[in-house]
Amino acid sequence: MKVLIVYGTTEGQTRKISQRIADHIDQKGHDAQLIDSTSLPKDLSIDAYDAVIVAASVHQHRHQAALVHFVKDNLEHLQKKPTAFVSVGLALVLEEDQQEAQEYVDQFLTETGWQPTHTELVAGALVYTQYDFFKRQIMKFIVRKGGGPTDASQDYEFTDWEALSRFVDLFIENVGR
Repeated sequence: MKVLIVYGTTEGQTRKISQRIADHIDQKGHDAQLIDSTSLPKDLSIDAYDAVIVAASVHQHRHQAALVHFVKDNLEHLQKKPTAFVSVGLALVLEEDQQEAQEYVDQFLTETGWQPTHTELVAGALVYTQYDFFKRQIMKFIVRKGGGPTDASQDYEFTDWEALSRFVDLFIENVGR
């Protein structure tokens, strides 16, 4: 089985998550191709794949515009295949909870008109060491309100890698049916 994984990332955690998904698919004996949504090949054919996973991170209450365009441009092809939308963010970690994270997914799906076969909410990371002074202060304020860690001298990864592997296994199993 050939699986296309198209991702959008701002600080790198969604790239890391997408790479882990691709590696897991490869380890299961399938063929995964990983592509950054900002460098899509002009000759990319969705029809060449058995399934597609789109992974995007939430920043300022929205997913990456490049992925919105990718889904809209390929909607007809995506609707004919097993697909998954993986939404990565901090709402799952902070007191904002799963409902807010789901609202971001719903907004993306409404905007694009896409109905993926599966959706998965994945906790992201706080990468304080990559933020400039201004962004670090904003993130500390947001995280403090949500009850998260505010020590900006280190980064925090919240991704549950085992849950991600279970999701990929379930997706592969369902594609094979």
